[in-house]
Amino acid sequence: MTIHISTAILFIVINIYSSCSIFRLLEKQLQNTEKELNAKTSEYQKEITDLKRENEKQNQLIQKSLSLTSDAKIDATMQHEITRLTSENLDLSELVDQQAEQIRKLNKMLKVTAKRSKEGEAADIQAELERDEAKSVENVAQVKHRERNYMGMLEYKKEDETALLTALIQELKPKVAAGLLPGLPAYVLFMCVRQTDYVNDAEKVRSFLTSTINGIKKVVMKHHDDLDRVTLWLANTCRFLHTLKQYSGEKQFQQENSPRQNEHYLRKFDLGDFQKVFSDLAVRIYQTLIKLMEATIQPSIVAAVIDHEAIAGLTGSKPSGLRGRSSSRADDTPEHSLDSLMKAMNQFVRVLTQHAVDPELVKQIFRQVYYFLGASALNNLLLRKEMCNWSKGMQIRYNLSHMEQWLCDNKLQESGAGSSLEPIVQASQLLQARKTDADLDSVCDMCSKLTVPQIVKILNLYTPVDEFEERVPISFIRKIQQKLKERVNTDNSLLMDLKFSYSVTFPFTPSKIIVETIEVPEQLHINKLVSRC
Repeated sequence: MTIHISTAILFIVINIYSSCSIFRLLEKQLQNTEKELNAKTSEYQKEITDLKRENEKQNQLIQKSLSLTSDAKIDATMQHEITRLTSENLDLSELVDQQAEQIRKLNKMLKVTAKRSKEGEAADIQAELERDEAKSVENVAQVKHRERNYMGMLEYKKEDETALLTALIQELKPKVAAGLLPGLPAYVLFMCVRQTDYVNDAEKVRSFLTSTINGIKKVVMKHHDDLDRVTLWLANTCRFLHTLKQYSGEKQFQQENSPRQNEHYLRKFDLGDFQKVFSDLAVRIYQTLIKLMEATIQPSIVAAVIDHEAIAGLTGSKPSGLRGRSSSRADDTPEHSLDSLMKAMNQFVRVLTQHAVDPELVKQIFRQVYYFLGASALNNLLLRKEMCNWSKGMQIRYNLSHMEQWLCDNKLQESGAGSSLEPIVQASQLLQARKTDADLDSVCDMCSKLTVPQIVKILNLYTPVDEFEERVPISFIRKIQQKLKERVNTDNSLLMDLKFSYSVTFPFTPSKIIVETIEVPEQLHINKLVSRC
């Protein structure tokens, strides 16, 4: 009886243990089923989200196409198809790369297996395969990085256009730009243009370039009295103009390009009209810069060139009969001395160099500035009788020699700036020249850059500073007038035109920089608005 009870109890325990095992197995299966359902649910939700997004895009396209003309509908449809096919091609290209890599791995595995199978070195085979796989991953990463850099483009969303240009143009500080690659803002702008050319979005590039032009105009107008800011955007506007030409695809602008640079030309758009607009914009900025420079040096010109007496003891007593007007010396008016004028010129050169303004354009800038300087000095001399004497002529010539030497020191002697000073230089020489009938021809030849009224005015104003000199005889002045009538196309103006300006040109200056090597630094604050292609 006891044996039967024990056996029954044993059967009951076994049944209970079996039931528990079954319950645990069922619970595990339920958990696995639940995980599979959750994974499927997430997958289905993602597909539903993607389908909704695609459906919205299609609805937007349909609504947009209903409001367009037939030609516009065709263009919009083509643009949509191009974008879709481009995306699909990129996906397929990535898939092909993955499959090619997998095939390479399998071939490598097959070769290693065949080589080592006889020796039974399975562990070595696996280790070698892992090493090859690690190298393969590294090589693939390098290839992808190189391909990404090769594009040399910056992609941005249309809604980010305003924020992008604001950060790049309006908010860019000259001190920050001076520490970056020269012309970097221009290169960034061009990389954005290349991306729109790549996707063939004509409306996007038109909006981008128009907004760029307006943005540069606005920043120059707002900071027209800021030498650094105006110079910064003169340099970048010219660089952007040169870059549009360099990558336009025109043979005349490709002669100095490297093979890699020639691969980056704009393939969809002809931006010749925008080149003209940016050229006009560069002229406008150039004129703003010239006005700013002229306003900076204008208070110093007369004191530095006419009044400044660098040769001590040369000037004697004041001529008799003149109203009391003391000569100004450098130590009397240090803010308007020749040194002050030189400091202003040095500042101009420093800023122009700092922002990498084209050397040919720098020459034109100083040619114009030197014209204003010489014209202002001559006009002042023609109105001041006390300055028209032999000793003052020598002082003026000495002061001007400093200006000429400055050009040589800064390698600007071939800029034409020195020739812009010829009228005031010849006026100082006329004050020092002998004025007798025997010197008639030499005086006329010496004053080739002065007009007849200017020569006659200086001779009439000439006043001796001591008893050993004489006034210029009226007969000599009349003979000069008669002699100068032989000149062709004689200019009869007395004062020089201070508003005269030479024609400015922007000679094409290609860059050796390859756009694919350019990285966008954090200082521009546009990294969140653009992505590399």
